[in-house]
Amino acid sequence: MAAESGEQRRNRRTSSDLISRCSTSFVYFSLIQLALYMVPYFFPNFSLLTLLPLSAVALLAVAAVVRCCKRLLRVRASAPAFVFLSIIFVWGVYIGVIRQVISPLMDFILNTEFLMLMVGLCSILSTDPGFVTIESSHPNKLVESPVSVVEAHSKELVPSTCDMPYVFSAEENAFQLQRVRYCGLCRAYVKGFDHHCPAFGNCIGQKNHVLFVILLAGFFFTEASYVASSSQYSAKIKILDKTGHLASLSINLVISTTMFSLLQLLWQGVFLAWHIYCVCFNIRTDEWINWKRYPEFNLTVHPEPGRTPNGSETRFTNPYDKGILSNVKEFLTAIG
Repeated sequence: MAAESGEQRRNRRTSSDLISRCSTSFVYFSLIQLALYMVPYFFPNFSLLTLLPLSAVALLAVAAVVRCCKRLLRVRASAPAFVFLSIIFVWGVYIGVIRQVISPLMDFILNTEFLMLMVGLCSILSTDPGFVTIESSHPNKLVESPVSVVEAHSKELVPSTCDMPYVFSAEENAFQLQRVRYCGLCRAYVKGFDHHCPAFGNCIGQKNHVLFVILLAGFFFTEASYVASSSQYSAKIKILDKTGHLASLSINLVISTTMFSLLQLLWQGVFLAWHIYCVCFNIRTDEWINWKRYPEFNLTVHPEPGRTPNGSETRFTNPYDKGILSNVKEFLTAIG
């Protein structure tokens, strides 16, 4: 039998690591849902507003335990797998329980939203965010550019996985190098880099920023629709069941998934609002956090003549802000 090649061994290790991460995510997800299910099980007479903080405490407790176990066992989880499991589970509860009391129009809307989430998540996992390849013979061109990459530019660049990466030579205009940043997790340069999203398993850059915002909005509105439908289900079931003997498994599943969706809505609403703000003012998350690292965002203010000199002061300035309408137009069209 022929000896196993190095590439085959690497592929086998990669597959084994992926299976291990997905299995860890499955265990983590199962513990999360079990903890949420136990909240209405032990407190059946509590209102949703009371159950919400209890659910948050349960999530934090499970997260702390799982984090400690992962460190002890030296295993890692896959965030995209957790997201997939969340969508499938909530969708399954909707189809199996809630759907029976929902209007056909609302049923069509919710199923379409869930389906589009699955399609969008698969797309963003494999989409090229805008990886660029910098020729090793011209590293200084990028560094000396007024909109240069200043983070880890001396590190070796791992070739990107995209089929047709950008290749910038010394003869090209410096405009092409604007807002090219380095992602330490992907160990690659990304044009229009916003941040690395663990939940979607990819960098967010110029080529997939629009898809990211659309997908984020899709999660927000889908979960909001699910909460509305689950509330409608709970109200109708209580009216229909005069004796008060509700199917405990079904109603607890509905309540636990509603709590899960509400907690997701709380942080996703803030996150969506932040990215809408970034689009309107043409700023990236990485640029906002690390603006002192990028020269074009640094404005040096010198003390006025006649006053006691206290030294120059560095303030934030955004050279890319062209007004909200122009910024939104650039965001929607900047895919190249």
